Amino acid sequence: MLVRINDNIVLVGTAHISRESVEEVKNVIREYRPDIVAVELCSRRYRALTEKDAWENTPVTSLLKSSNAYLILAQTILSSIQRKLGKEYGVEPGSEMIAAIREAEEMGLEVALVDRDISVTLKRAWRKMGVREKFRLTWEFLKAVFGISEEELERIDLKELMNQDVISAMMKEFSEIAPSAASVLIDERDRYIAKKIFDESKKGRVVAVVGAGHIDGIKKCLETEEMDVDLNELEMVPRKRFNLMKTLAYAVPIIFFSLLTYIVLFGNWERAAEAFLWWILINGGLSAAGAAVARAHPLSIATAFVAAPFTSLNPAVAAGWFAGLVEAKLRTPMVKDIRSLSRIDNLHDMFNNKFIRLLMVVALANLGSMIGTFVALPYIISLGLL
Repeated sequence: MLVRINDNIVLVGTAHISRESVEEVKNVIREYRPDIVAVELCSRRYRALTEKDAWENTPVTSLLKSSNAYLILAQTILSSIQRKLGKEYGVEPGSEMIAAIREAEEMGLEVALVDRDISVTLKRAWRKMGVREKFRLTWEFLKAVFGISEEELERIDLKELMNQDVISAMMKEFSEIAPSAASVLIDERDRYIAKKIFDESKKGRVVAVVGAGHIDGIKKCLETEEMDVDLNELEMVPRKRFNLMKTLAYAVPIIFFSLLTYIVLFGNWERAAEAFLWWILINGGLSAAGAAVARAHPLSIATAFVAAPFTSLNPAVAAGWFAGLVEAKLRTPMVKDIRSLSRIDNLHDMFNNKFIRLLMVVALANLGSMIGTFVALPYIISLGLL
């Protein structure tokens, strides 16, 4: 899909898993011989595509300790469906972007990365979404990742996917599922990419390789706006909204220690010790049970049991984090475990994937601890009233 904006800007809309798109990108660059080839990539995604071996063998633990945790989520969301389709059509996701970069390098042309940092995009989208949108988006994502059958893959027509009407319908559907996220992932990025392309065009002629779904938005921005877009504003991450669950988490230690003080003052030390023992058994036991359901290593289960009674009294930490760290050390997942998500066909495959299991250990240990907190507190209250 080729769109000429003016003498200085040409847009090439691509499907990320189309061999035809790869060839079209090469041909357009050779024909127009621009000064600059702009690609819809940020530096993080560029490294993930061009340094594949190093990326795939990076321990996930090193990514989880930095802002790259958002990149993990991005890679999962952006590549799971594409990989299933790419496997069917024999084309790796992002091949057209790599082709554009290599063609530019061979011709001695400048390469410009014009997309916003993926971690910033995901942070902005997540912060702006409400709870309902997050649940809906997560559900639709899980259905997409694990729900596409081979028969459905065979029915997908890439040429039809490149049709602008089909792409517009897909964008509209996504906007209905999570309108707050869509404004960040689609509208904001259209403006951001358009501004970057516009700035590059001041240096010389530009051929910009972008996903076909962004063509209309970028074209509109370049043709109708004066490009007074503030990139710094679009790169800022909004502050977190009021979080009810976090507020309740801070209330738990106040309630707990108030109850123990009440029991000591109006009861005795033995009753207080009994209350604390039940707190440990209920909270730790349910957190350990959650880790066990996730098929965690025995040491990870033990860690959840020991950590939960104390992390429940400290809102800054969580039992699942400690259990997850132990699990990650004992069964370290690699990024290639994330990339293999597209090959998961059943629950057995899912639980054997080290990355999925690590997430499940963290999530279920935290869930068990949370349930344990709300079970143990009423019980301790009953002990204080005896």
